Amino acid sequence: MSLSGAKDFNIINTAPKNRLPIKTILAEYNDDLIKNAIENELKRKGQVYYVHNNIETMHSVKSTLEILLPKCKICIGHGKMKEHNLEKIMIDFLEKKYDVLLCTTIIESGLDISNVNTIIIDNVENFGLAQLHQLRGRVGRSNRKAYAYLIFHPGKVLTEQAEKRLQSIKEYTALGSGYKLALKDLEIRGAGNLLGREQSGHIQAVGFELYCQLLEESVNKVKGIKIKQKPKLLLDPEVKSFIPSDYIESEQERLAIYIRMMNFEIKDDVEDLIWELEDRYGPLPYVVEQLLLSLKRQL
Repeated sequence: MSLSGAKDFNIINTAPKNRLPIKTILAEYNDDLIKNAIENELKRKGQVYYVHNNIETMHSVKSTLEILLPKCKICIGHGKMKEHNLEKIMIDFLEKKYDVLLCTTIIESGLDISNVNTIIIDNVENFGLAQLHQLRGRVGRSNRKAYAYLIFHPGKVLTEQAEKRLQSIKEYTALGSGYKLALKDLEIRGAGNLLGREQSGHIQAVGFELYCQLLEESVNKVKGIKIKQKPKLLLDPEVKSFIPSDYIESEQERLAIYIRMMNFEIKDDVEDLIWELEDRYGPLPYVVEQLLLSLKRQL
C-alpha cells in the first residue's frame, strides 16, 4: 500500500554507529562446519544462538552438539517451558554461564545481547524471508563482526520459493537492506487484494512492476491527482530488435532489462545500459544494437 501511495512510509537507511554487516553463509549441514563455527566464536569469548525450531528433536540436537564440543556449555530454551525456568535459562545465558543457547524462534525479536555474534539456523528452508531477517538481526549488535549460518540438510529438496528466499537472504546482507528484502518477499510470495479477504496473488499474473503501476494509477485517480504521462517508447515491428536468449539466458534478467528500457528518460540512460550489457554479457548482438538505437532516437 505504501508503494502505491495509499499509505506513507519512511526508510531508515542509516545503521547504528559502528555496526558491521553480518556475514551470511548458506551451507549444507556438516559436523565440522558446525563445530568450527561454534569454536571460532568461543575463541573470541563470544556466545552462540543455535536455532532449531522443533521441540521434539531439540534434545537429540543437544546430544550431538555435546559430542562435537564436549567442553561447550549448552542450554535449551523454548516457548513450552515453564515461565520461571525459561527466565532462569535466559538470565544465566545473559550472564555467560552458557556458551550456546539451543532454542526455537522465541529469540526472533526483543533480544539484544551484544556478546552473541554467531547464529546457526537449522532447517533454514522452513523459515520465511522476514523471519530469517529478524533472526539474523539477533547477532551483530555491537562493533564485532557477526556470522549467520543458514543450514539445510543433505538430500533435502528445496522448493523454488525456498531457493529464492535463501538466495535473497544471502544476497542482501548490507546494513539497512530490510526494505529491499521486503520488496523481494512481496515479489516471491505475491500480493492479492489490499482491502479485502482474498489474498491470492494477482501480482503474479501481471508482474510486480505492472501491478504497482496500475495500483498507483488507481490511487491517484481516487485522490484526484493528475499525473503527467511519460511519452511511450515505441518499437518498429518491421525492424528485428530484441534481446536474444543466447545473449542473456535468464528470462527474468531479460525482462528486467526490458522494463528498464521502458523507463528511459534521457539518452545517457541508453549509454549506461550499453556499457553495463557489454561488461556483463559481452559485445552487443546486432538485434540488441537495433533495439537500443531505436530507443535512443526517441529520447
